[in-house]
Amino acid sequence: MRTLIVYGSTQGQTQKVADCVADRWRSQGHDVAVFDAAKITAMVDPLHYDATLLAASLHAGGYQQSVARFAREHSAALSSGPSAFVSVSLSAAGNDPSDRAGLARCDEEFFANTGWRPAHVHHAAGAFAYTRYNLLVRWYMKRIARQRGVSTDTSRDCEFTDYTALRRFADQFLAAALHSNARTTRPGWAAARWAL
Repeated sequence: MRTLIVYGSTQGQTQKVADCVADRWRSQGHDVAVFDAAKITAMVDPLHYDATLLAASLHAGGYQQSVARFAREHSAALSSGPSAFVSVSLSAAGNDPSDRAGLARCDEEFFANTGWRPAHVHHAAGAFAYTRYNLLVRWYMKRIARQRGVSTDTSRDCEFTDYTALRRFADQFLAAALHSNARTTRPGWAAARWAL
């Protein structure tokens, strides 16, 4: 199966998430293409793939503009075949109802603005990337960490991503994609795929 992963990453955690999914699918024998949305070319089209996963991190109430732009430009192609979204945020690290409600609002705004509403969504906990922050961001993130009762040792990053849950989501999405592709063919998919 040919799969596409497009991600947006600010401090590198979402890239790690994308790489984890890519490694998982490659280990199962699938062909995986991974692109940073900020560096992607116009040649990358979800119609050339059997399944597409977008991953973005949440900062100040919004996802990366590069991922939103890709989703908006390819909303029809993403909606016509198996597609999934992985949201990476510190809000997903706990069980606070207000954090979860905030995540739902951010997702809804992202989907409304892009015109793409994936059937498969996973919220992965992010990280305090202390070693990659500038002084101002490090100071601000230490305040947030202190409020959450999390380590404020800035000599190392503090990661919360549950990779077991992420791999399970990746497996479930790909199983659904395989089942979907066995039943239907997307309009224009075959022609676009072999035009490469």
